[in-house]
Amino acid sequence: MFHFYGIDWSYLILVLPAIILAGIAQSNVKSTFAKYEKVRSSRGVTGAQVARSILDKNNLQDVVVERVSGHLSDHYDPRTRVVRLSDSVYGSSSIAAIGVAAHEVGHAVQHQTHYPFLGLRNAIIPLTNIGSKLSMPIILIGLLTNSAALGTLGIILFSAMTVFQLVTLPVEFNASSRAVATLDNYGILDKEELAGTKKVLSAAAMTYVAALIVSAMQLLRWVLIFGRRGRDDN
Repeated sequence: MFHFYGIDWSYLILVLPAIILAGIAQSNVKSTFAKYEKVRSSRGVTGAQVARSILDKNNLQDVVVERVSGHLSDHYDPRTRVVRLSDSVYGSSSIAAIGVAAHEVGHAVQHQTHYPFLGLRNAIIPLTNIGSKLSMPIILIGLLTNSAALGTLGIILFSAMTVFQLVTLPVEFNASSRAVATLDNYGILDKEELAGTKKVLSAAAMTYVAALIVSAMQLLRWVLIFGRRGRDDN
């Protein structure tokens, strides 16, 4: 069912299209950011200034805004309560940079307000880390030894990563919706500028959707492979 003439059809049919989709999503977010990186906001504020302003308005003066190296390496660290903005965002006054900065601050606001999906995602990170390190070696050993028990254990560990990707979706979509609403309500961007920012954040959101699809297709592939082996043994 899965291998003909040495070809792994389960990979070609399930996983490869998902990987291609993820590549397209990554390419789209880079090109969309590059497009709107050239559009400067009428107010001339930088990503760092916007982040600091929104944090202060939400009584988050204890959250620090730092510059971090890299391109689109922006993130919020809930452990140290730091919003880290990349070189292309921190000092830039583009509507793309402002949107990304507001998005990361959205995660800090989620943390403050105990947004349930953020709490759930943080709670399953240890299990996800274990799954990312051990699932594939266990699955491969299960395949080599024809062990259904090891295969099942590997699949369970791998599924933790898929669940993590699933829980990440509402976290990221909510942070983007918070960002758009905040930039609009505080008058940081005008309507035309906001339209461009929405496109940047939407493109970024699709990378998380694509990541979930890749993980889900990989999980399905392993389930089908071990399920097939189980039927062949009976």
